[in-house]
Amino acid sequence: MNNIGKKGKLLIAQGGGPTAVINQSLVGAVLEARKFPQVTRIYGALHGVSGILNEDFIDLTQETTQNLESVACTPSSALFSTRDKPDANYCIDMFNIMKAHDIRYFFYIGGNDSADTVRIVNEKAAQENYELRSIHIPKTIDNDLLVNDHCPGFGSAAKFVAQAFMGVNLDINSLPGVYIGVVMGRHAGFLTAAAAMAKKYPEDGPHLIYLPERPFTMDKFLSDVKETYEKYGKCVIAVSEGICDNKGQAIVSKISDSIEKDSHGNIQLSGTGSLGDMLAREIKEKLNIKRVRSDTFGYLQRSFMGCVSDTDQREAREVGEKAAQFALWQNVDGSVTIHRTGNYSVDYRLSKLEDVAKYTKSMPDNFINQAANGVTSDFIDYIKPLLGSNMPVAYKLRAPRVEKILNK
Repeated sequence: MNNIGKKGKLLIAQGGGPTAVINQSLVGAVLEARKFPQVTRIYGALHGVSGILNEDFIDLTQETTQNLESVACTPSSALFSTRDKPDANYCIDMFNIMKAHDIRYFFYIGGNDSADTVRIVNEKAAQENYELRSIHIPKTIDNDLLVNDHCPGFGSAAKFVAQAFMGVNLDINSLPGVYIGVVMGRHAGFLTAAAAMAKKYPEDGPHLIYLPERPFTMDKFLSDVKETYEKYGKCVIAVSEGICDNKGQAIVSKISDSIEKDSHGNIQLSGTGSLGDMLAREIKEKLNIKRVRSDTFGYLQRSFMGCVSDTDQREAREVGEKAAQFALWQNVDGSVTIHRTGNYSVDYRLSKLEDVAKYTKSMPDNFINQAANGVTSDFIDYIKPLLGSNMPVAYKLRAPRVEKILNK
C-alpha cells in the first residue's frame, strides 16, 4: 500500500445523537485534512448518510478557519444528523454517489451503527477496486463503543449528569423527600452511573443507582428506598431509562401497550416521563411517602451549552485530527479508538471497523456494587479524569449548633 493516498475529495458526515463536542471532531478532521495536497476539496454531508444519498453537500473548503473554530466550541451536530440505519443496498447507493463525486476519503463521526456503515461502504469500494480510505470517528454519550476506553461526548454528558445531581442534593437537603432522575442509557449504564460524582458528603445522593446491566425488581427497589429514607430522611435516586427485568424486558415497556419504536426498531425510551412517574407512584402508594418527584433528563444531557468537559473537548478534537492523519499519512482504513495510558493520558489507535461496529459495550462488573444499586470506587477512579479540570464543588455550613434553652 502506498504511503500517500490517491488525489481526490474528502467527504465527512455526522450520525446519531448529537453531543457537546462532536463539532470538535468535525473541525479537527477538516483543518488537519487541509494540510494535505492530495485533498482537492472537503465536502460535508448534511443530515448524515441521508445527505450522502441526496447529494446534499456543502463545500467546507470555503469555510473560514475562524468560523470553524467557533463551530468547534458549539454543541450539537453542525452538519445535522440522521437516524437512518443503512442496509447493504443503501450503502451501495452511497458508494456510487461518492464515486461520481470523486470522493477518495470518507469520514463518518458516530457510534457503532456508524462504524458498521463505514465498514459496508469500505467493503464495497474494495470489491469495485476503487481506492477509498474510510475512517470511523467515535462519538456517543452512552460510552458504549467496543475497544475504546471511553468515547468523545460521554465526558461532557457525564459532567452534566453529575452537576444536575449536585443541584438535586442541594434542593433535597433544603426540603427533604424522594427524588428520581431518569438518565439516558439503553444497554449501558455509564451515563447514569456518572451521577455518583455528585456525592461529596456521606449523606449526599445519589443514594441509589440502577443500571441496565443488572435486573430490576420493584420489590427490591422499594426495599432500598425504604431503608435509605429511614436512614437519611431523604432519598436521591439515579435510574437508567433502559432498566430491565430478569428476562431482559425493558421496565418502561410494561407501563404502556402503545410504546413507540425508533427507526432502528428499538423501544422509544427517551421523550417520555412514564418511567419516572411510575416509580414515583409506586413509592407514594407502597411506602406512603408524600414528597416524591421525578425528572427525565432526555435531550438535556446531550448538547447542554454551559457544561462541557475540557478533557472531552480536547480528545474529541484529537480523534478528528487522527482520522485525517491515519487516512492521509498512512493511507489506511479503520476506526479511531481511545486507549487509556498511565494516570491520566490517552493514546489513539486505528482499530478494525468490524471490531467496533454493531455491538455495544456494557459497564464492567467491577464498576457496579454487589447490591446492584450503586457503583464502586473503581468506577469513580475511571470517570473522574473524564469530567475535566473545571468541575464545581458544593459546600455546606460547618458552624456548630447553638445550645437549646426552651426546647431541650
